[in-house]
Amino acid sequence: MKKILMLGGIRYLLPVIKAAHDKGCYVITCDYLPNNVAHRYSDEFCNVSITDKERVLAAASELGVDGIMSFGTDPGVETAAYVAEKLSLPSCGSYEAVRVLQQKSLFRKFLKDNGFNVPFFKSFSSLEDCLDEIGEEDMPVIVKPTDSAGSKGVSKASSRNEMAAAVANALRFSRNGQFIVEEYIEPQGFASDSECFSVDGKLVFASFSNQHFDKKAVNPYVPSAYSWPSSMEESSRRFLESEIQRLVSLLGLGTSIYNVETRVGKNGKPYIMECSPRGGGNRLAEIVSRATGVDLIGNAVAAAIGESVNIPANYCYDGYWAECILHAYESGSYRGIEIDERLLPFVNEKDEWLSEGDGVDAFEGANASAGTVVFRFDDKKTSDEYMSRMFDLVKVKVQ
Repeated sequence: MKKILMLGGIRYLLPVIKAAHDKGCYVITCDYLPNNVAHRYSDEFCNVSITDKERVLAAASELGVDGIMSFGTDPGVETAAYVAEKLSLPSCGSYEAVRVLQQKSLFRKFLKDNGFNVPFFKSFSSLEDCLDEIGEEDMPVIVKPTDSAGSKGVSKASSRNEMAAAVANALRFSRNGQFIVEEYIEPQGFASDSECFSVDGKLVFASFSNQHFDKKAVNPYVPSAYSWPSSMEESSRRFLESEIQRLVSLLGLGTSIYNVETRVGKNGKPYIMECSPRGGGNRLAEIVSRATGVDLIGNAVAAAIGESVNIPANYCYDGYWAECILHAYESGSYRGIEIDERLLPFVNEKDEWLSEGDGVDAFEGANASAGTVVFRFDDKKTSDEYMSRMFDLVKVKVQ
């Protein structure tokens, strides 16, 4: 029986744990929060912070694990790569290559140095240094932590007067005390956040989505819904696939799942905005697998324990799929959800994470989600019609 160490204890790990158990693995989950939900489903719990590389390394060595992975949990990705390299465990690539992907400032510099389309960017550790270099002519900009995920701490500044609040927001969620300021690339159509997979350095699967944002949310830059297939033009998709492959090749990456954010700017240029060697949050790998029939999660587990993966050469979407991230506009007491009766025939799954009376936070980041609702539509017209009104048709009730 192979042992696999999974970093984190969040809900997004549950299907990953199931996939590992289906392969006959012994699953150990690891973080410093014993009450996290995933620990109830694993075979063993290791009480170590996933950002403490040396302690995780010591634990992995003592436990004699055959593989390590961080799925849906950004803080554990570098640690997993570090431990895998030290213990010669299966990994998507070197620790240094993974650091480039995970650290936003390193990633932007790598893209720029290698001729990728990349927005203007600069990293800082203080508001004063930022204001010395960022002028009104650079506005609008996006300000975000260099080392955070789930859109936490992300905000837009349209003038220098708005920078203080944006920087303070970013630093609240930064573990290393740094933030990045980058040119705001206004998307042409929808931005995308979806899953890709490489095998032995070859990109064999690439999916793109339509990201939907709720302008009424506390943080309107947190994705609030997704729909598949993407409405992105074929030429842009092909270009981005070739650029993702070039990125994988340049960094010497091997076999891995990736969560990739992309967009086509109104300037006509396609951009890779983020690329992390892990499954995405918000159940993206689950929904893409359901929509295409490609088992991304099972293959990600296989890669982590050094077993062969099986990604079909061709795939297609079985209909039009969507996921609404349940979110509240204000903090309070959870009172359930309302789904407009016109949407009910298209509900594929409803997954509430809270019980009535539980506390719910305003939607400031992906960690404030109250659950998800998955939809399947038969045609694009119906999908487009309901997605344009999704946040009026699906609501979280708060008292």
